[in-house]
Amino acid sequence: MFELSARLTARCRALRLAVLLACTSASPAAAAWLTHGGDAQHTGVSTVPAQPLQVIKWQTPVDLAPQYSGGNLLVHYGTPLVTEGNTVLFPVKTGPTGGFRVEARAAANGALRWQFDTDYTLPPYSWLPSVTPVITPKGRYYVPAAGGTLLWTSALDAPGPHEPMRVAFYGDAAYANNAAAMNASLRISTPITSAGDGTLYFGVRAITNNPLGIMNGLASVRPDGSGRFVTALAASGGLASEIAMNCAPALSRDGSLVYVAARGTSSSPGYLLALRTADLSTRAVASPLDPVTGLGSSISANGTASPMVAPDGRVFFGVLGTPFGTNASRGWLMQYDSVLVSTGAPGAFGWDITPSLVPRSMLPSYTGTAPYLIMDKYNFYAGAGDGVNKLAILDPDDTQVDAFTGVIVMKEIRIIAGVTPDPNAGPEYPNAVLEWCVNTSAVDPYTGSVISGSEDGRLYRWHLDSNTLPEAITLATELGQAYTPSMIGPDGQVYTIHNSTLYAVGAAVTNAGPPLSNPGVQLARPQPNPFTRATQLRFDLAQSGFVTLEVVDVAGQHVATLWSGQAAAGPHRVRWDGRDDRGALRDVGVYFVRLVTGPHMRSQKLLLLR
Repeated sequence: MFELSARLTARCRALRLAVLLACTSASPAAAAWLTHGGDAQHTGVSTVPAQPLQVIKWQTPVDLAPQYSGGNLLVHYGTPLVTEGNTVLFPVKTGPTGGFRVEARAAANGALRWQFDTDYTLPPYSWLPSVTPVITPKGRYYVPAAGGTLLWTSALDAPGPHEPMRVAFYGDAAYANNAAAMNASLRISTPITSAGDGTLYFGVRAITNNPLGIMNGLASVRPDGSGRFVTALAASGGLASEIAMNCAPALSRDGSLVYVAARGTSSSPGYLLALRTADLSTRAVASPLDPVTGLGSSISANGTASPMVAPDGRVFFGVLGTPFGTNASRGWLMQYDSVLVSTGAPGAFGWDITPSLVPRSMLPSYTGTAPYLIMDKYNFYAGAGDGVNKLAILDPDDTQVDAFTGVIVMKEIRIIAGVTPDPNAGPEYPNAVLEWCVNTSAVDPYTGSVISGSEDGRLYRWHLDSNTLPEAITLATELGQAYTPSMIGPDGQVYTIHNSTLYAVGAAVTNAGPPLSNPGVQLARPQPNPFTRATQLRFDLAQSGFVTLEVVDVAGQHVATLWSGQAAAGPHRVRWDGRDDRGALRDVGVYFVRLVTGPHMRSQKLLLLR
């Protein structure tokens, strides 16, 4: 492990930053959906209700030259991102095997606001890997670029030309002096994740030797451009040689640890690492074992499984069984505490999925003791399984016996099968249905539902307590493809990708907005946000009424009541000092403030730092 900095160009960078910021009057855009899984813990939980899935508002390609293999599209498209100013940001593949630009489009109609090219080159692959930029809490948009560098811009909601700046984790001067060699050698190999202070984390693959001797590993870049790096070999204690392809680093709730997967040149055995964010030193290494064979589990270069960090610090991570085919190729969803000690039974599916967090309030009929539940893809592929592909809500604190393997696994609280028969499954699988095409799903706690896509070309709303699919919209024809993301924007509009196309889906009535919204009930963006000591909250009412203003955590659990009673029409201001109802200081992390009056609700995200 070694420290890297950009001291030689610090003065030049500071001058460029000052000029850039002075040339625009637009305020930085805070992210509504900022990274893989929505946040730095990859929970997939939306801060607003999703609009009804009634119409396709607009659509646009994310791949100008999609490459099909036997009728399948084996490409992992990175999740689109959306600012709170309602600008949708996403990469577009421009050539058959690479070439990328990023586009910024208005959420309302898909109109292009700005775009720029990146010189990013993909690492070697079988299934084309994801390219997933990130929006930081301060409103910068970082995109993978050549030589392991990043391009970034700000003023994300402002239309017109954007000239990105480049930053290298090993120093801008070092890159400038060795650009050709570094471009030939280094590739960013994972989605980028941002901490609350804007520090970035991402995997790097060294394809060839380079003048700086940088090998495969994990890099971080601070907002001032200075960087750190640790090799996969050092981080794993000599067990692994590369950071797992497509594995988005996840951050602990307090920001002190970063979790990422690593492996050797083959899939098995794989490892989960916990590194200290202060210096990228190793805190813990876990070796997930196949519950059936006892062998080290596999981490496929063709998957996108990434850690998800729950509110109590537990880490959930999906792996494949070893040897390949164990557990009907479903894999396993492992669970660990914050220092990667196994804390309970695995889930019966883990292949190519980042599980989503489900607040227990979404299932009023649930009577268990878990503080939250887990949403997991639950396909049971025809051939090894019965072809009845499902989604599942799992209880991480309760168990059952898996009918296929006899292994003790997380208890199924809800399961729901796909609805479209699989025409290729064969007569021996009469109940087979097309797969749920999911690597991340959007969780809507306001309507108690999960938004997921299927290979059948439809996007579905799964209402959990009734265990029904009350809404579905057809996007395109069915297609076998690498799994895809879904997410929710700040106005409740839903986004997903199918057959190399990004779809924006929402209510048929243009001004309907998300459920429970009302222009006469407004909750302003907290100021300051992020905050360290206190933040001011302002809400406005068109008419007087009974108001509840509360702070909840990302699992939907109550933290503090800030207002409960009558409120007159007009503006009101409330201060939150980061304490709960008992007066105890809360841990750093993401919280939500919710305003409810009558049938109307508004929410805003809060980021508490120290």
